[in-house]
This record gives sequence, C-alpha cells and structure tokens, in this order.
Amino acid sequence: MLDCAVRALRRSRLCRRRGRRTADPERSGTRSDRACQAFRVRLAQTGRLVCAVLLTVGVGVACTAQVPAQHDGQDDREQTDQGVGHAGSLPHLRVEVINVLPHDRSSFTQGLEIADGTLYEGTGLRGSSLVRAADPLSGAVRHEVRLPAGFFGEGITVTGDRIWQLTWQEGVAFERDRASLQELRRVEYPGEGWGLCFDGQRLVMSDGSDRLTFRDPVTFAPVGEVSVTRRGAEVDELNELECAGGQVWANVWGSDEIMRIDPASGRVTAVVDAAGLLPPEQRAGADVLNGIAAVPGTDEFLLTGKNWPSMFRVRFVP
Repeated sequence: MLDCAVRALRRSRLCRRRGRRTADPERSGTRSDRACQAFRVRLAQTGRLVCAVLLTVGVGVACTAQVPAQHDGQDDREQTDQGVGHAGSLPHLRVEVINVLPHDRSSFTQGLEIADGTLYEGTGLRGSSLVRAADPLSGAVRHEVRLPAGFFGEGITVTGDRIWQLTWQEGVAFERDRASLQELRRVEYPGEGWGLCFDGQRLVMSDGSDRLTFRDPVTFAPVGEVSVTRRGAEVDELNELECAGGQVWANVWGSDEIMRIDPASGRVTAVVDAAGLLPPEQRAGADVLNGIAAVPGTDEFLLTGKNWPSMFRVRFVP
C-alpha cells in the first residue's frame, strides 16, 4: 500500500509538470491531460485509503492525500507560509489600484516593460506573436513588429539599446534594435522560454519550471541558475518576470499570485494576492494574469493579463 502511494505521488508530480506544458490554448486538451485529470480523482481516493490503513495499525502521524492543491482561500496560504516549525511568517501583500489604463484586448500578453517613457509588450500565439512599443498612458501603438508565423512569442526585456524576446518551444531568442524593433540576430537555447527580465547585470529567464536561469545580456550564454522555493517547497510555473529593486517579481501561471523572489537564494520573500483585479464585467474572453512592469522612479507597477482590456497601475501594500 505504501509503495502504491509513493508511485501515486510521483505520477501526480508528472501530471502537474505535463499540465504546465499545456499552459496556453495551443497546449491543452490532449489525451494525456484528460488522463491526468481522471487520475487526480483516483489519487484522492488512494490517499484517503492510505490514511485509514496507517491509523488502523496505530501509526501516530497526520496524513493528507497529496492531490494537486485547489487554492481557494487565505487559510490554505497561511498553512503553507506559517506552518509548524517555521518562525515568523511570509509577508502577504495586496494590490492598491492607483489608475486603470486601456490595454489592447487582442494582446496575448507574454512580456511587459517600461523604459524611457515607452511601454514595450511582447505577445504570443503562433501567427499573432509580436513586439510593440506603445504609449503607457493611452496604449496608442507607436510601432510594432510581428514574429515569423511559426514562432510563439514569450517574455521580453530591454537591455540598453537592445530588446531580447523569447519564444516558447522554438528555442530561439530574438535580439532586436530597441528603436526600430527590427531583428538583429537569433540565439538558440535549450528547453522552453517563458519570462525574461534584466537586473542591470544579468538576464533572468524562466522556463515554466521552478528554475531561474541567469544569462549574459550580450551573448545570451547561461551564467548560473537558482531554484525558487516558498517555505522550502519548489515553486514552478514561473511565468512573466520583472527585475526591480534587486528582486525578481514573477507571475505564476494560472494563479492570481505574484512572487517576490530573492535572486541570490531563490527564496520567495513575499506573495502578492492580485485576485479580483479584473472586474467581473471584463472577464468574458479574458485569460490569466500575466504581465508586470515596474514604473521607473516609483514603487508602482503596471499589471495586466492575456487578452485583458485594461492595465492597472498599482502599489503592493500590506
């Protein structure tokens, strides 16, 4: 029975990783995805049965079925971040909305950044991926460049007079001239590309796992990596990134949470709850929260999501 439970937990982890690889519309609906969904139900039943056996033989432990969590309230987060054996608590922040700004609802937002009064945005989906420069207040597009049809655009970041843009599964990073957005060269990398930011010295890249990879901003060569943990547990599905104030802020795919990460240790140092940011009347056709850009010279950020009609200028407050 215990061996069966161990195998079940391992398969649960595989299902979560498989689900991560189907994070966008083009990635969903496979037979393996449906099998994983059915397996989760069986896993819950298996977990309860294991608990009953352990209690029957007098094993003095608390047992809970290891089913992928369905986070639906603050109580669950408090158990994670203020659990037994942990001193203190992980700060939980909320968003204070300062202003609501227009956003192109057709944009499947994958990267967002402000530099020198210009909002840069990278979008995804094959055949629709692009990078654009826009007015950060009105949303008016100043210029944009589309990716070749076979590329699925992902995160972007500005490095001086250049812009780097990732692709999802194509393993190609585009280096662009910042002024014209035109392609200068392509650099290959292994695995998937999700989020990207620049901390002033290194590029920081996510790939949908718990790992952040540091890269040289000129050559794009890897120069290090760190695993992100929240109270000792790996945090995967790290998506769009923003480097600000010596920290990395990360959207988590499929979640309304934003993680503040210490890039030296990989530890999550605060969690932002952005639930309810998009009002109900704007949710039809909207996808997940994804897009975070620090507003230079302030403690404020712009937040948006895939196919959201609005951007929100916010502060993160206790």
